[in-house]
Amino acid sequence: MAVRAAVLPAIGAPLEITDIELPDPGPGQVRIRLAAAGVCHSDLSLSDGTMRVPVPAVLGHEGAGTVTAVGEGVTHVSPGASVVLNWAPSCGRCHACTLGEVWLCANALNGAADVYARTADGTDLHPGLNVAAFAEETVVAASCVLPLPEGIPLTDAALLGCAVLTGYGAVHHSARVRRGETVAVFGVGGVGLATLQAARIAGASRIIAVDISPEKEELARAAGATDYVVASDTTPREIRALTGKQGVDVSVECVGRAVTIRAAWESTRRGGRTTVVGIGGKDQEVTFNALEIFHWGRTLSGCVYGNTDPARDLPVLAEHVRAGRLDLSTLVTERIALEGIPAAFDNMLAGKGGRALVVF
Repeated sequence: MAVRAAVLPAIGAPLEITDIELPDPGPGQVRIRLAAAGVCHSDLSLSDGTMRVPVPAVLGHEGAGTVTAVGEGVTHVSPGASVVLNWAPSCGRCHACTLGEVWLCANALNGAADVYARTADGTDLHPGLNVAAFAEETVVAASCVLPLPEGIPLTDAALLGCAVLTGYGAVHHSARVRRGETVAVFGVGGVGLATLQAARIAGASRIIAVDISPEKEELARAAGATDYVVASDTTPREIRALTGKQGVDVSVECVGRAVTIRAAWESTRRGGRTTVVGIGGKDQEVTFNALEIFHWGRTLSGCVYGNTDPARDLPVLAEHVRAGRLDLSTLVTERIALEGIPAAFDNMLAGKGGRALVVF
């Protein structure tokens, strides 16, 4: 069956909107009609080679939709069910999984090397980060499908699959923000906006948003920021001035650049925590001297997928949405058609905030 999709023909090449041939689901697989897919910076990182992916591929890893068919052995969802895609399913067997650190599963991305569909001329296609959400329909492993809790609009639910899980987890699982603490969030894109909301939910007393664009202040404050700082060489000094010359208890970096990681570190108080969520390239090298590591006593940690277990955390996020504590609509700056994805990539390169949402 032919469906429209955004195909990445080669690393660094522009996406091509074209028809692809999608098979019926085999054993242990699920076919889904997409309602929406978020355009994440990680998709851009895959397209430009910052993160490796077999090509040609259909990208898109943040999506939600309706099950249309299931293969043999699939029992946890059935046709007609509303679901969220999980691009990093845990295998339950590797060392990380046995430790309960499912976000570090060694086998989570094995499916990205599979052939899941073909172009009209018969060329094999790979499913990006497992789920190939930049298409009208997709076929995925059953482990990549999570039932959507009731009461969540299906279109907005797409954001739960990456941006919201990552931002929420960065605050609650990685940095473990406590009520009354101060937080700085570097980067007001989709993940940054989710992180701001998560910090508000955690009860942070002061939430400082940092970005290069003054135009993002309204977005940031709507998400929960109490203060807004336009990024510059003096950002750490400005943040210390806002926090009694101490620095924040927690900094969360959502950009993935050496300069912002360093600024987030310098903005954190002595003994505080700096969590890096942004995905940077190998050329982004951050340096520290031995004396400052000793003197400041800060903790610097990486954060993969928000250190979340999607099966555990998705119902928690759904409850926050139903209770009005988490507003998914504030993360979306534009709703676009499939053909609009290349322009959304350009907007991310230009530093425009929020999340483009492909609505099918």
